Amino acid sequence: MKRLFKLIGIAMAGVMGTFSHAGEGEKVDLPAPQVSGTNQDGKMVNFADVYAKGPTVVFFYPKANTPGCTKQACSLKDAFSELSKDGVQVLGVSFDQVEAQKKFRDDFKLPYDLIADPEGKIVAAFKVEKMMKGLLSLATRQCFLIKGGKIVWHDAKASTDQQAEDIKRVLKD
Repeated sequence: MKRLFKLIGIAMAGVMGTFSHAGEGEKVDLPAPQVSGTNQDGKMVNFADVYAKGPTVVFFYPKANTPGCTKQACSLKDAFSELSKDGVQVLGVSFDQVEAQKKFRDDFKLPYDLIADPEGKIVAAFKVEKMMKGLLSLATRQCFLIKGGKIVWHDAKASTDQQAEDIKRVLKD
């Protein structure tokens, strides 16, 4: 009987873990993917070069210029000067084409690079799950914090309007 209760407890803990809330994330210690992608201006961005400048936030969003993605991006925009004081770099990534990334950045005056990943190479390197919306393949909303070339925090259910607060909280820990 004790064994049965123990197994039920283990199973429930696993199930409960799947109900984590946006912004909680988890501490991890994984090598950061060494990838490159094209930014909104058509220039190649080598992620390793960005990582070398300081702590780096890489956030994934489903689609440029949509309500939730705009909230997430603007949360980071609003806190950008504060994050920059701590040397934090920010990169946004989605399956969108360069032109859509440029429009998104320009429309909301985002102060950081948005990376076009229409082939999903960066999404795959970070092991970000994909979802289908009609015939479109979209990245799920996720966020990573990279320090010293390692992923130190991963939020598989990234917040929209609280993304910057989540990052600031993790940086303080």
